[in-house]
Amino acid sequence: MDPQSTPDLSTPASSLPLSTVAVVGLGTMGTGIAEVLARAGREVIGIDTDEAAARQAVATLEGTTARAVARERITERERQDILARFRTFTDLQAAADADLVIEVVPEDYELKRQVFAGLDAVVRPDTILATGTNALSVTRLAADSQRPERVLGVHFFNPAPAMKLVEVVSSVLTAPTAVAAVTALAHDLGKDPIAVGDRPGFVADGLLFGYLNQAAAMYEARYATREDIDAAMRLGCGLPMGPLALLDLIGVDTARTVLEAMYADSRDRLHAPAPILGQLAEAGLTGRKAGRGFYTYEAPGSATVVPDAESPSSADERSAGRTVSSVGVAGSGTMASGIAEVFAKAGFKVVLAARSLEKAETAKARIAKSLGRSVDKGRMSAEARDTALASITPAGSLDAFADVDLAVEAVAEDLAVKQELFQALDKVCKPGAVLATTTSSLPVVACARATSRPEDVIGMHFFNPAPAMKLVEVVRTVLTADDVHATVRAVCAKVRKHPVDCGDRAGFIVNALLFPYLNNAIKMVEEHYASLDDIDAAMKLGGGYPMGPFELLDVVGLDVSLAIEKVLHAEFRDPGLAPSPLLEHLVAAGCLGRKTGRGFREYARR
Repeated sequence: MDPQSTPDLSTPASSLPLSTVAVVGLGTMGTGIAEVLARAGREVIGIDTDEAAARQAVATLEGTTARAVARERITERERQDILARFRTFTDLQAAADADLVIEVVPEDYELKRQVFAGLDAVVRPDTILATGTNALSVTRLAADSQRPERVLGVHFFNPAPAMKLVEVVSSVLTAPTAVAAVTALAHDLGKDPIAVGDRPGFVADGLLFGYLNQAAAMYEARYATREDIDAAMRLGCGLPMGPLALLDLIGVDTARTVLEAMYADSRDRLHAPAPILGQLAEAGLTGRKAGRGFYTYEAPGSATVVPDAESPSSADERSAGRTVSSVGVAGSGTMASGIAEVFAKAGFKVVLAARSLEKAETAKARIAKSLGRSVDKGRMSAEARDTALASITPAGSLDAFADVDLAVEAVAEDLAVKQELFQALDKVCKPGAVLATTTSSLPVVACARATSRPEDVIGMHFFNPAPAMKLVEVVRTVLTADDVHATVRAVCAKVRKHPVDCGDRAGFIVNALLFPYLNNAIKMVEEHYASLDDIDAAMKLGGGYPMGPFELLDVVGLDVSLAIEKVLHAEFRDPGLAPSPLLEHLVAAGCLGRKTGRGFREYARR
């Protein structure tokens, strides 16, 4: 935020635009919004029929401002001014003098309609009425109001004091002046507002909840454990929380309500709430607030997860694995070099085989540069670098894999190419060697069937860049032997990676959840609902994502993204997974992202 736009706390509230704001509903979100407004110099009228909720809101503001004083972020005088600007009431009549009213009562249409009807009877004709809904129709609330042109949506994100995004939602009835006034207020509050139209979930939740729903369905199908699903998305995508932990934080019942509204609008089966959400909600297992949801918590409202019947056993109940001291890596690209570097740094003897000795030596030179950067940054010693490099033997033929204990292929993502390579590995590698593919989208079993020993074949999906990314998806086929699975998990631990188990189906965990989300973002642009910049901003500011979907698509490569979307669609046959026509058109035009200088955005040529 520009320092010049920071509100001056000494400015009288009467001289500020929308200087008096009423907040109806003093739960967690309402209290957070009230704090943001009071800190920005607004007179805040907090209204809640529950006197205990009003008292708790005051106590919360007292606590947060006291901590701010202790951290020297505000003075005690400023704290007292903030507290003086926040008054609480139990009757809507208190909103009579408000310039803006923001309702944040529970997501129940009839309850919100009653609030708006009550406000119509007491507020001035020019007062703006805003709903904090993220699932219900703003247009319907406006149409039922006496002043539909003054009704809009203003969607803050939790926790409101910390989260920068505010979605300003207009209906076809909303006056542009009302939108402009609320957008200006959001800027004054230090927020980043984006303007969106009225549809369930808007931008951020519209993309987020579809992803959360698919994660719940994945868990319900017992495809992967809750811990592995959450770890995969945190470590594979850099997300601040896994999807099931996030569902518990949001509230399983809230998520179900949002998804039901989204499905009613879109009829996209990916938005139809996973049955497990209904089962948990009906049982009262709504997440952290209830003390139990997908996980079990120390107490209602606690963030501390405690062991339950589904928690992984601390005892190692897996079968014993095979001994691995030498590893063969097939390939000469970025991924192959990265994987070879990972194994070399962990003390394994590594054979790096490419189609020619020259290519293999070039790949080793790339590793040398990477290790050199680590030394320059103080992450490893020069001696450790030299030891790692000495352990890598470049080779121009797979024949060099004759004595390796583990062979990992990292060649082109083409099934015919991989099957031919596995046929060669079958002939070259010694009996008992584990054969692994790093495929991210192809069936592992198809590689296994190209050999005479499918029980020795498994998937080891590393993430790029392999030296930095902690995740490895360990993919068992129906033919993979237990000791092969145990071997790979043990190897992952030795190279300091986090293994997650999943079955052999398209996308595994990460891509199966990530790419439908990316595809839905493209559809939003196709439908002219929101811009690339607003969607990217929404997911970074509202969801804590390290990159927006279009930034990520251009980095991954639009051709790679399209290929994965096609694989997912072919496997699951769900119409909602069909690749966006816009994505197909860009790929056909050769606009593949950063690598070609143009994708969803244009990039300077190097």
